Amino acid sequence: MVSVMRKIEKQLIKIRVGTTFKYQQLSIAPNEYGAATKAIERFISEGMIKRISTGVFYKPLQTVFGELIPNEDELLKSYLFKNNKRIAYVTGISLYNKMGLTTQVSKSIKIACRDKRITISIGNIKGSPVKSYIDVTSNNFHLLGFLDALKDFKKIPNLDKKDGIIILTNILKGLDTNEIKLLIKSSLSYPPRVRAFLGALLEVLDIETINIKKSLNPLSEYNYTISEDLLSTVNNWNII
Repeated sequence: MVSVMRKIEKQLIKIRVGTTFKYQQLSIAPNEYGAATKAIERFISEGMIKRISTGVFYKPLQTVFGELIPNEDELLKSYLFKNNKRIAYVTGISLYNKMGLTTQVSKSIKIACRDKRITISIGNIKGSPVKSYIDVTSNNFHLLGFLDALKDFKKIPNLDKKDGIIILTNILKGLDTNEIKLLIKSSLSYPPRVRAFLGALLEVLDIETINIKKSLNPLSEYNYTISEDLLSTVNNWNII
């Protein structure tokens, strides 16, 4: 017990204050978990660490104004990553608010993951699971969020479509060539209407869209209620 406690204590000292962590990040052997649990409880009682939720902890940051809990991104990190690899991302209204597509603030967040249902309840942060269309990585999660916005464009609350298209176009302008290629590849796993919308946005920017075009049924129409005044290429993609 003592050796396990010292082992954990040495690792805790190295963890930055305000940082969240799980048991898996403490290099605990399977036969040490019983002793590790008791050690963690002791460190909690001593105030060295705090418990956020079952199996998730953090080192509190003490200031002249009192103790500060980790920010939202840090609190979510242990749910969005596994073994230091991203497996999930925040989507839905929370994301669209950060993108500037809506002024509405959601009381709960949506967590998209391919193979796992992630539910969160940390203080005021409540999260419910949705299934991502493809595996989530650190390279593609922001692109999947963009595609989610195209998918949900019609039902984003308080959305001004003209402003929304400008925002989406500006995001595309900020992507490099490799990100555009990955965005197009990822879009092929999304519904046809998402691909059509993406194609229309990319065409405005004179970006090659042949792979998207080939993936669509030329007789299908996609109802976004977007006119040529808002997006000049909509007729080329059967968007009505």
